[in-house]
Amino acid sequence: MPESPGVRGVKSAARTVALLELLADRGDRPARLDELAGALDVPRSSMYQLLQTLVDCGWVRSDTTGSLYGIGIRALLTGTSYLDSDRRVRAARPHLDEASEALGETLHLGRLDGGDVVYLATRESHEYARTIHRVGRRVPAHATALGKALLAERPDGDLPLPTEPLAALTADTHTLRADLLADLAGVRERGYSVDREETVTGIVGFGFALRYDTPAVDAISCSVPVARLTAEHEARVVAVMRETRATIETLRSPAAGTPDWR
Repeated sequence: MPESPGVRGVKSAARTVALLELLADRGDRPARLDELAGALDVPRSSMYQLLQTLVDCGWVRSDTTGSLYGIGIRALLTGTSYLDSDRRVRAARPHLDEASEALGETLHLGRLDGGDVVYLATRESHEYARTIHRVGRRVPAHATALGKALLAERPDGDLPLPTEPLAALTADTHTLRADLLADLAGVRERGYSVDREETVTGIVGFGFALRYDTPAVDAISCSVPVARLTAEHEARVVAVMRETRATIETLRSPAAGTPDWR
C-alpha cells in the first residue's frame, strides 16, 4: 500500500485494510480462511486471529458454520458517513434530482480513485429498468463516461492506467491505450465524454467533469438506453448536463474552518 513520505506504514493496519478491501471486492461471494490467507500471503493462524477480531467488531461477518467470511455492517455505516460528511455530494444531489426529472434518465456522480471511478450518488430513471450502477460501486475509469471525462482532464503521460490490455467490460470497451487516448482527445475537444455501450451493453453515457478541483476528481454523467437515444434527445441531454455542471461548479465554497477534503 502507498505510504506518506517520511512515515513508516503500520503492517497490521495495512493488512487489515487489505483484508477489508478484498472482502468488499468479492461482493456476494464469501471467502474461506485459506483463500484469504493465500490471497494476502498471511499465515493461516494470523489471518484467523485478524478475522475473529473484525467479526467481533462488526467489520466482518461469518456464516453459521464459522467457515465463510464477508464484509460486515460496519463498512456500510462508515461508507454512509463518508457520503453524509462530503459537502460536494450533498450539494450535488438536488441538482441530480432536477436533471433526472427533466430528462427522464439516470444520473450519476462519481469520483476518481486511482484508476477507477467510485459512484457516490445515483438518481434512477422512472422510465425504464434500473442500471447496474449503485452507490459504492467501483468501475475502471477507462470504461465509463465518468472516468473518461476525468481522465481527459489529465495529460496523457499522467493517466492512472494499468498495463495493456485494459480491462474489457463489454465488446466495445477500449482495451488499447492508443484507442483510449484518441477518445480522450475527442473528449477534450467536445468538453464531455461519450461512453457508447463500453460499460453496459445497450446503454450510452455522457460524462462531464466538475472543475472545482484542478485536475477534476468528480464528474456527473447521464445514462440513456440506446433504444431511447435519438439525435434530438442526445442534444437535450448534453444541454441539460452542461447546465447542471455549471450550476454545481458555482456552488458556494465551504465556510471558514470547514475542511476542504481532497
